[in-house]
Order: sequence, then structure tokens, then C-alpha cells
Amino acid sequence: MLFLKFKQISTAELQKELPMAPTIVDVREENEFQTGHIPGAKNWPLSQITRGIDEPDYPQPWYLICHSGRRSKMAAKILSKSGYHVINVKGGMNAWQGAVTKAN
Repeated sequence: MLFLKFKQISTAELQKELPMAPTIVDVREENEFQTGHIPGAKNWPLSQITRGIDEPDYPQPWYLICHSGRRSKMAAKILSKSGYHVINVKGGMNAWQGAVTKAN
């Protein structure tokens, strides 16, 4: 079994963290992000992460989310290998039951 250097949580667990205002990083592409995202989430597409990490000024840990959980898991692997404290949100926006913000 592969040892993951990052924690994984469900969307329900993330909802419980929201009152503490965690840093949520949505790794979907900008057009996907604009169709609906968790209020307050930052958009940092996986395609940018794979080109090189340009350290954003977001407080850690970063809760990574995407559409289904596959890209956020890939981002978590990349970022955790580089020493960042990340938490993958399993199921992604497909499983998200909370509020969603859409671009105007």
C-alpha cells in the first residue's frame, strides 16, 4: 500500500471545518471554477501546479478540491512532496452539499 503524505477528508468533514475559515484551493481550471465553487475558495488550477510551484500566500493547510477528487489528489501528491501541508477533499464538488458561488 502506498503511504500518502497528506490527509484525506470527505466533503462533510470539510463543511464542519468551514466556521474556522480554512484555505480551500480549487484545482479545477478557471472555466470550471466559475460554474460553481465553495464560497471563499481560491482557484489554483492543477495545470499551473504541474508547471511549477509559485508559492501562493495562502495560510496552510490547504484543503484541495476539484470536480471528483482525482485532480485534487494529484495536486496533493505534488504539493506534499514539496513540503506543503495539504488535505485532499475526497469526492470533490460532485459530493459537495454546501453553498456554491457562481461567477456573474
